[in-house]
Amino acid sequence: MLSSMRVIVFASQKGGSGKTTLSGHIAVEAERQGAGPVALIDTDPQGSLAKWWNVRKDPAPAFIQSVFSNLFHDLDSARDEGFRLVVVDTPPAVTRAISEVVSFADLVVAPTRPSPHDLRAVGPTVDIAEARGKQLIFVVNAATPRARITSEAAIALSQHGTVAPVTVHHRVDFAASMIDGRTVMEIDPFCQSAQEVSQLWKYLYERLQRADGAYRAQEDPMAAMANPHNRVFGRRAV
Repeated sequence: MLSSMRVIVFASQKGGSGKTTLSGHIAVEAERQGAGPVALIDTDPQGSLAKWWNVRKDPAPAFIQSVFSNLFHDLDSARDEGFRLVVVDTPPAVTRAISEVVSFADLVVAPTRPSPHDLRAVGPTVDIAEARGKQLIFVVNAATPRARITSEAAIALSQHGTVAPVTVHHRVDFAASMIDGRTVMEIDPFCQSAQEVSQLWKYLYERLQRADGAYRAQEDPMAAMANPHNRVFGRRAV
């Protein structure tokens, strides 16, 4: 079990990389695997993650209304409230504000589609993570099954940092599940998309535990976790 609250920041300069979809899915999967209470924060002015949460029937994960200038205070409040994990979505840009958000991260996740344009755009995200001394994990996202460019993208990304061993493939069920505030795991927990999200969360959790100094390879990383309560910061996100 993590010794204190941890923060995962999803960041990428490239729009359409899948940050919002993965942020929501990883937060839900963390709750499902007993890593909660989990909270979401949406720092993207478009508010796509907040809109998804607003139509969600299940109050978990919780949503914390926050802006760049109040993030330090809001994360402190979340820690006091007993949250164990906060997942932060960011806008597709490279700004000083995003650099400040990354400064709060225990883990920075950069979803990257296997395309030349996306691969060329990873540099600024790498620079921010390095400048802030944060561990960065690339996730090859929205990949075409069995496409050669998928493996080529993973190799190219490995030149810049760590690449998650789990590839998330492009499937219609990801977008379809988000329409009514759900995730693929809640529609069909045994589908391929759900399995990929589950495997990705387990990998990210291991990385958090390693950073926490509590990771032990011989133990099941989910076994010792408990979900004491769920707390929602308001029902309406804007």
